[in-house]
Amino acid sequence: MDGTNWNYSDKVKEHFFHPKNILDIDEKDYQADGVGYVGSPACGDMMKIFIKVRDDRIADMKWQTFGCASAIGSTSMLSVMVTRDGGMKLDDAWKITPEMIINELGGLPANKIHCSVLGDKALRQAIRDYLTKSGQEARIPRDDKSRVICNCLNITEDDIRMEILEGVKDFKTLQERTKIGTVCGSCIDTAETLVNFYVGKYYADAIYGGKEKKS
Repeated sequence: MDGTNWNYSDKVKEHFFHPKNILDIDEKDYQADGVGYVGSPACGDMMKIFIKVRDDRIADMKWQTFGCASAIGSTSMLSVMVTRDGGMKLDDAWKITPEMIINELGGLPANKIHCSVLGDKALRQAIRDYLTKSGQEARIPRDDKSRVICNCLNITEDDIRMEILEGVKDFKTLQERTKIGTVCGSCIDTAETLVNFYVGKYYADAIYGGKEKKS
């Protein structure tokens, strides 16, 4: 398999065939300061990230995954992003989004963007683990800035956006996964509008570049 017929950018192919910063030793020997683990119900992939922190920066990051080319390429690129130039500050690393990783990769096939959410989610879990272990729980962001769409179940717009990124493409599936709109129902119209917006944004083109589309 040479990847020449894949609908991937050259950067994705490079990071898939020559992934950077994979953990190739026993994790006990790596002695990470923080560990994060996530799984994606959309594609069955799993991701584990290990970080070492020095002077409030990510001095090193290693990872392991059972994932597809997109998951491997995205996480390999993420590991480069957070460790370049002496390491990214923890507060900045927490804010990394799938769109930022996709931009660095030069785009991903639209039907594979759900794989790009694994790395950033696992990284936040690793940062959370480090901050908790080091007695800095107060620094853990509360992620309360996104507007609440479903007040009954406290589901935010960002929750909906992440569900779309993880492969949800219609309101029925969103409702099955989150139960949004099943209590009072007053949020259904807004939620459906947001589903249509984000599905159009991420899946309208065969390749999603991570950038806002021009109107």
